[in-house]
Amino acid sequence: MATFKQFRNKVKPNWCPGCGDFSVLAAMQRAFANLGLEPEDVAIVSGIGCSGRISGYLNAYGFHGIHGRALPIAQGLKLANRDLTVVAAGGDGDGFAIGMGHTIHAIRRNVDITYIVMDNQVYGLTKGQTSPRSEVGFKTKSTPKGSIESPLSPMEMALTVGAGFVAQGFSSDLKQLTRLIEEGIKHKGFSLINVYSPCVTYNKINTYDWFKDHLVNLEEVEGYDPSDRTKAMQKLMEHNSLVTGIIYQDKNRPSYEDMIPGFREEPLVKQDLTLPREKFEAMVAEFS
Repeated sequence: MATFKQFRNKVKPNWCPGCGDFSVLAAMQRAFANLGLEPEDVAIVSGIGCSGRISGYLNAYGFHGIHGRALPIAQGLKLANRDLTVVAAGGDGDGFAIGMGHTIHAIRRNVDITYIVMDNQVYGLTKGQTSPRSEVGFKTKSTPKGSIESPLSPMEMALTVGAGFVAQGFSSDLKQLTRLIEEGIKHKGFSLINVYSPCVTYNKINTYDWFKDHLVNLEEVEGYDPSDRTKAMQKLMEHNSLVTGIIYQDKNRPSYEDMIPGFREEPLVKQDLTLPREKFEAMVAEFS
């Protein structure tokens, strides 16, 4: 059985010292090992941005996609090979701006993959512009007088479009984040895990200390039931989405794969896809 060290490779991350993405990388490695996975069992698909580099820092199958397109690739991988544990990863700009259309439809489609969003509320790779997650008044190079747009609320959005697993973590809490990734992978269906991953270079507002002062851990809320969708939405609204833990989980909803009539469980590479000539000619005759 692989250890978390075996999910490391020899490529040194070039993130800024203190970037929250380091903890996300470590949590993924630990989660894979804790679940008894081997490197060849895992495929990581990432988008563009600082977080998009994560697929190259793991000893597993990796695919560095284009901006906002990690989810279509990840879904295709899973449908072609059910044996793979497929994880898509990206930033808030990648998933909630140019990729938002794919995010919404991946959620409602419910293919059995896990999507980890590293949410730093700013565009870091392109040197610090306002993102869809930046608060009103947030000053950057693209909004020097402060953003006038309301920030997107991805957790509420996920609940409204029918997500079966919604969780949120904080890169400073490695133990909880590791558990959330484990539970997301074990969940049968699409899992969305948003991670507050502070940008120490371009976001001087939403810092580690800021999150420690504002986040509420749902695991410490007495009587909280993540199977109650209505109460999950109420709790998000009550705390302006600044919560961590499993926010909502529907364990009874079937995945996309299980809903497709005649969909074979074995991967395409293991299927006998040869077509007898007589069957081919019969199919052609139907259109003649």
